[in-house]
Amino acid sequence: MRMLTCFALAFCVIAGAACSDQSTTGGDGDVLVIETKNGKVLVKLRPDLAPKHVERVKTLAKEGFYDGLKFHRVIGGFMAQTGDPTGTGSGGSNYPDLPAEFTQEPYKRGTVGAARTADPNSANSQFFICFDDTGCSGLTGQYTVWGEVIEGMDNVDKIAKGEPPAIPDVMEKVYLQSAK
Repeated sequence: MRMLTCFALAFCVIAGAACSDQSTTGGDGDVLVIETKNGKVLVKLRPDLAPKHVERVKTLAKEGFYDGLKFHRVIGGFMAQTGDPTGTGSGGSNYPDLPAEFTQEPYKRGTVGAARTADPNSANSQFFICFDDTGCSGLTGQYTVWGEVIEGMDNVDKIAKGEPPAIPDVMEKVYLQSAK
């Protein structure tokens, strides 16, 4: 009987952990949380549009890759770019570049896309968040969309502007959580 009780208790603990909100770097949720000095930005991941890019972002978030990285290129009315460990706009992760996953999903305020060089298949770890509808509309079909801001766009608007900003804002902590 004691063994059965222990087994039941262990099962409840494991089942409860599996169903809980995974809001740590080890989570495998469908929302990317970016903590900044201005507050949190929640990004709904879009594997339906860009499965390879979403998987890469999840991997890097789980590894803590994005924690402490600067918003190195921030253009008012256009976008805020980050994800470069060198802070220069030319760096990336140690993983290979990703092939383009272009769609006709329109770029608009809050769209999150993969930054790249002139080579469409050069996206790696960098990404950008669009400030408004008109500034990013010309990117549709030319840059991979992998997410959309669902909360905290007001915090994105407060990111210091510049190429690079004089005192750049950083992503203090980036992790995954399940949608509520």
